[in-house]
Formats: sequence, C-alpha cells, structure tokens
Amino acid sequence: MKIGLVVEGSYPYVSGGVASWVHMVIQQMPMHQFEIIAITPTQLTEADYKYNLPDNVAGVTNLSLDLKYDRPKPKHVLSAEQGRLIQQWMTFQHVEAPVFPIFEQAVGTSEHFFANRLFFKLVKTSYETEKQSGSFIDYLWMWRSMYTPVLELLQAELPQVDLIHSASTGYAGLVASAIKQRQGVPYILTEHGIYSREREEELLQATWIPVEYRAHWIRFFHHLSAEAYQEADDVITLFDRNGELQQELGAPAAKLRIIPNGIDAVRLSSLPVVEKGPILKIGAIVRVVPIKDIKTMIHAAKVLQEMDVAFELTIMGPLDEDEEYATECQQLIEQFELDPYVTLAGKVDIAAYLPTFDVCLLTSISEGQPLAVLEGMAAGVPWIVTDVGACSELINGREDDPYGPAGFVVPPVNPGRIAERCAWFATHRADAKKLGENGKKRALKYYQTHQFIAEYVALYEERGLAYGGHRV
Repeated sequence: MKIGLVVEGSYPYVSGGVASWVHMVIQQMPMHQFEIIAITPTQLTEADYKYNLPDNVAGVTNLSLDLKYDRPKPKHVLSAEQGRLIQQWMTFQHVEAPVFPIFEQAVGTSEHFFANRLFFKLVKTSYETEKQSGSFIDYLWMWRSMYTPVLELLQAELPQVDLIHSASTGYAGLVASAIKQRQGVPYILTEHGIYSREREEELLQATWIPVEYRAHWIRFFHHLSAEAYQEADDVITLFDRNGELQQELGAPAAKLRIIPNGIDAVRLSSLPVVEKGPILKIGAIVRVVPIKDIKTMIHAAKVLQEMDVAFELTIMGPLDEDEEYATECQQLIEQFELDPYVTLAGKVDIAAYLPTFDVCLLTSISEGQPLAVLEGMAAGVPWIVTDVGACSELINGREDDPYGPAGFVVPPVNPGRIAERCAWFATHRADAKKLGENGKKRALKYYQTHQFIAEYVALYEERGLAYGGHRV
C-alpha cells in the first residue's frame, strides 16, 4: 500500500516530537511505501533534512506556505451553486460539501480568486455580518492573508496514494481532506496536540493581528479542524482528555479512537545504572522553542540556586529550530550567572545521558503525549512535568493503572513550584528511585512501539479493505 503522510512544520525538516513519531511509523512498516507531504513556512530542500529517509519513503513533496503557483486561469466558470458552496465554506457555515475539487478546477490560484467579484462580495458580506467597525481595507487584507495559503495549497500537485494520513488538522488536515475528496481514498487523522487550540493560544498573544480581527482568525483555524474531523474516517489522539476536546470541537464520537505513543521501552529500561553523586543531576529532553517554555525552566534553576541546592541542569535538544529563542535562553542563563549550572547541550545521544540523571524536567505550556517523558520513564528516571496534554496521565497513570506516581505534576509557568520539587529530589533519593521504578513499569506495560504500530497496521488494512480490497 502507498500511504501519504501529511505533516506540518515537522518531518523530515525538524527533529523530535511529531517528527520522531513519523520516522518511527515509517521504519516500523517496511511492508508499505510512504509519500511524505511536508508543509513548511518556506521552501526547503534535501539539504534541510534532519533524518536519513528510510528506503520505503517513495518521495517527499514540500509545500511551502509562501509559494505561489503559476497556473493558467481556470476555463471553468463558477456556477451559482458552486459560488454558494464556496461562500458558505469560506464564511465557516459548513464543512459538509466536497468543495475542494471546486477550488482546484474552477477557482484557481489566490490571485485568480482575489480578482473575482465573488471574493469582494464575500468580504463585504462578512464585514457587515460581523458588524465590524475597523478599517475595511485592513479587513480585506486579512482575508487575503488568511486564504492565500489555502488557495495555493489546493493548486499543488499532490502524489497519488492508496490512503492518506495527516499528523494534525490545520493545513495538513486541509491537504489530506483535499486528497480524500479528489482521489477517493481513506483518510486517517492523528492529532498529537489539539491543533486549533494551540493556534488559538498563539493568536491571542499575536501582536501582528489587530485585536478586532483575532476572533476571525481563531474561527478560521477551528474551521479547518472541523473540516478535517468531517472528512476523516478515523480521528485518533493519544489520550482520553484530547479525545474529549476533539468531540467538543466537532469530531463525531463514532470516529474517535485512542492510540497512545510507543517507544523502545525494553532497550531504554536496560540502560546501565550509573552511581549518583551529591550533585542533583537534572535533565530536559526538549526542543528549544517557545511552546516548551525553556525560560521558565531557567527561572526555576535560578530559584534552585538561591535555595542553595547543588545541581546541574542539562537541556538537550536542537538549537536551530528557533535560533532567536535559543539565543534569548542562552542570554538569560548568562544574565542569571547560571553558566556553571545550566547547559544548552544541543542535540545529543539521549541514551548516553538518561542514566546519569536524578530527575527530568518538562515545562511546556502545551503538549500532546511527549515521547521524551516516555523515554525517561522507560529508563527509570522520575519526572517533574507541567499539567498539559497527557503529562499528568503519564506520571500518575490512568484509572486502571496499578503502578503509582512516576514524579510530580506542577502548573505551567511556575518556576517556584518547579524549584521546590527539584529540591525534594535532592533530599529524598530513596523515594525518587521508587518513582522512577513506577514509571519504568508503566512504560513497559502500556507504551511500547510494537503496541501502537500493531494498531496502525491493522487500521491501515481495515480502511484499505473498506475502500476496495485492491488497495491492500
């Protein structure tokens, strides 16, 4: 089977997180071929790959959000019914009708559509319906900014596949929905975090959007998610709470399914034990980007220093994903005079470091089900995590879990509480070891690679058969 995997801002151009999950899926399914459809802010090349692609990757299609396609003006003239469907879709009224073939065949590129009278009518009607009082010109340009990437993505040459699988909603869900409508193939959606909620958090803080237009942008991303939920045959997430949120945001309950992440827990659980010394060794396996809130981690380190706790904090993860933010973090370390205690180590061999840590730390403000936490648990390292995504479920277990806590859960953006919990590990070594053992048992029981891969293998086969046995 040829499977299309649609990812946004991820594989193969970013390492860690969802990209690690994608790489694992491809490696563990040599019986299938994979077409990668990678959506990125700007055009990238093979020189930007962060992974050596497995042999069963048939191709990589890079769709950049800043790309304009040079296409002739469509010969088809929009019918009144097609215009009505487009108007309803662009004003967030419905997601039921198959509009993407219309966009491809009769609408054309963004410049073609923006020159169409229908576009001006749409914007004017929307401005009046929303009772906007700001500049109409600004509102018009907001529409152009919002729909330019949508219209251009829908003009892209997309590979033929037997099944399409997106790793999020948003633009990835848009492209996957379009492929399903055009090619008549099954569509599986996996959300690691709740994409529209994450965009909402970002938009509420964005300074580039006038305050009066933020609500419209937020509705736009919720609309893209609703479209993906509608088109997908299966809507998968990693833990119970996210499934509840998906349903609240419009995902049909009958489509919902939980498939947790998996890791090579056996290998990590077999790492050699390293004798611990008097200095508290703290590790962080994390991408150095704002959503991981590395600055709160550094602030917590400063509080810990002021508490006279002897410690070392090693922050492991790529520094080139957001170089400006990484620089700001390094400057904060220097400003607090924490250089002897806190290190931005960059991308390293995690297995070489994990056995040396007394505790690991995750301070994210948004998460799905972080692989880093699972990896540390499998190695027997206890955790301090923020109460986001599946973190609490990983540390404390689900209702039927018999193993006990694997660390502590703290509120986001709370360096004082994080420092207090770190200090606890410095004086409760025996109790800390027990927390680590709890996490190792949980990872070995519920979160192994072969478990989640088996579920996806079965699901691919099931959907392939449902859409025509020849696909398998």
